[in-house]
Amino acid sequence: MYYVYILSNWCDSVLYIGVTNNLLRRLYEHRNHLVEGFAEKYQTNKLVYFEATGDVRVALEREKQLKGWNRAKKNALISINNPQWKDLSADWDF
Repeated sequence: MYYVYILSNWCDSVLYIGVTNNLLRRLYEHRNHLVEGFAEKYQTNKLVYFEATGDVRVALEREKQLKGWNRAKKNALISINNPQWKDLSADWDF
């Protein structure tokens, strides 16, 4: 499986969009600051949205699509699926 995911920071002011074939591992990397760059700089480690597909090309295209959206459209997508912007991985074992 391939996952397109959106991370936010503690106050939901920053969004990070990524793609991975192992969501649990990737979240571990983000939370333990093993990923340099934007996500590390802005402390985006709260999983607020994700979707899965079996096709890597679909995942990459969806990531590109979401990155092209304005903030209001991204917020709406998250709010429809996760109205309280909870950390969807809060109960996961890392």
